[in-house]
Amino acid sequence: MIETWRWFGPSDSISLSKIAQAGATGIVSSLHEIKTGDVWPLEAIAERKKIIEDAGLEWSVIESIPVHNDIKTRTGDFQTYIDNYKQSIRNAAECGVYTICYNFMPVVDWTRTNLMYKLPNNSHALRFEMTDFAAYDIYLLQRDGARQSYAPEVIAKAEARFAKMSDIEKLELEKNIIAGLPGGEGSYTRETIRSTIQQFINLGTEGFRQNLFLFLQEIIPVAESVGALMCIHPDDPPFSLFGLPRVVSTADDARKLLQAAPGKANGLTLCAGSYGARCDNNLVEMAKEFGPQIHFVHLRNVIREADGSFYESDHLAGDNDMVGLVQALLSEERRRQTSGDDLPSIPMRPDHGHLLEDELNQKDVKPGYSYVGRLKGLAELRGVIHTVGALLK
Repeated sequence: MIETWRWFGPSDSISLSKIAQAGATGIVSSLHEIKTGDVWPLEAIAERKKIIEDAGLEWSVIESIPVHNDIKTRTGDFQTYIDNYKQSIRNAAECGVYTICYNFMPVVDWTRTNLMYKLPNNSHALRFEMTDFAAYDIYLLQRDGARQSYAPEVIAKAEARFAKMSDIEKLELEKNIIAGLPGGEGSYTRETIRSTIQQFINLGTEGFRQNLFLFLQEIIPVAESVGALMCIHPDDPPFSLFGLPRVVSTADDARKLLQAAPGKANGLTLCAGSYGARCDNNLVEMAKEFGPQIHFVHLRNVIREADGSFYESDHLAGDNDMVGLVQALLSEERRRQTSGDDLPSIPMRPDHGHLLEDELNQKDVKPGYSYVGRLKGLAELRGVIHTVGALLK
């Protein structure tokens, strides 16, 4: 696999030289300065690519070209935004960047309730706590129908939790949930998120899924025509939040979207931490089943809890079989090589990392994207890849 690293552009506190010193050869990046829905200009893509290549690295994956909400709801100027998206795909391919990760999550992108969850070794991880999320949804956001989204025992815990929260804790929780996390697509206020949530709830799961399929049926032929590979990121977490429809959460969801727009360009980002936050997703079997359609991999692990809560563990120490997953992915790469398949090697990145002592007091560290934590994860994963790869020879 190609070892890559998420880089947030020239303003990122982690330099390209640091990334090269970590041993990664590929960069995963986006043009965050481009407004969602606008065309990515050729000149801007070429300029970013040159910066990366001047550092001795390769721009391996775009993560992400955001999908405008009008496309997801098929309202407003959705056709203009789809046409713009097509042109961005063409421009990226013309500049030699062919793999594009994107997501189709409604309203909120990847979501956590605690960005500083303290572990026994005093490092800090990202956590999604169902009780805290329900407390926000029911008692702070006060969404209509919120109580119907949770089991009675969760509501009871949420009520007790909310009663003990200070005003500062309430604001911090709200900030974590709706103010936008690194790599996300923006933020909301309490007022704007309520109306946006209802718009998506009105679509229903199958209505929302159909909007995804209609989008794919327009962009996949364009991607095929220029040699681009589209890879959708799963919902994170992979279950409903705020009563919203979720359509990229399970293996069955993946099967349906691949069937909706057949072709090499229609593929998956196999995010181990996102799919793996559900105990009914077997990552190893998914890697085997969807192998030719896996165009990008996030290697991240989690510790799951019975109520849907989870926190991000060490890369090799969670509930997901990371060694088995790596073995399945390397077997897929071998299949590509021996069968004459023209699919490239699979780019992977160590997704997220614990905040360790050296960076604890640095103000510019993005949640989940510390340098030392990801360096540790990459080193561990590299050891697994080299060992499993040697055994497969």
